[in-house]
Amino acid sequence: MTRVEKAKELFEKDKYHCSQSVLAVFAEELGITEKQALKLGGCFGGGMCKGEVCGACVGALMALGLKYGQFEVDDIESRTKTNDITVRFLDSFAKENGSYICKEILGYDLSIPEEKVEARAKGLFTELCPKMVESAVKLVEKIIEE
Repeated sequence: MTRVEKAKELFEKDKYHCSQSVLAVFAEELGITEKQALKLGGCFGGGMCKGEVCGACVGALMALGLKYGQFEVDDIESRTKTNDITVRFLDSFAKENGSYICKEILGYDLSIPEEKVEARAKGLFTELCPKMVESAVKLVEKIIEE
């Protein structure tokens, strides 16, 4: 099973958040367990339930942070590289999907309960969000492979 297939299964079949689904497929190779990834990504779905940065993007950025992130105080090179990767990922995601902001992607503000209900009723979480999960996984794979 590919990472994209696994992430979409976690999201669509198992009903994990987009953030959890993206981070989990990279977990083992980045030094954490799938369980840890699922827990870590648990608060970021739906743009942190506020329609902000897409949870699939947040999961992807957490994976990239695990791969490239700064962890030593004086390692400015890692910080700079991670910042560059963050901007590149978000710009690429927005170019591919129109935005990296959840409420702009969905067209509904998830921080407003009535809008969240309407987005769900229109099937946007099942129609659009799997595409965002797929896009995020593919972009992380591309960055890691370079």
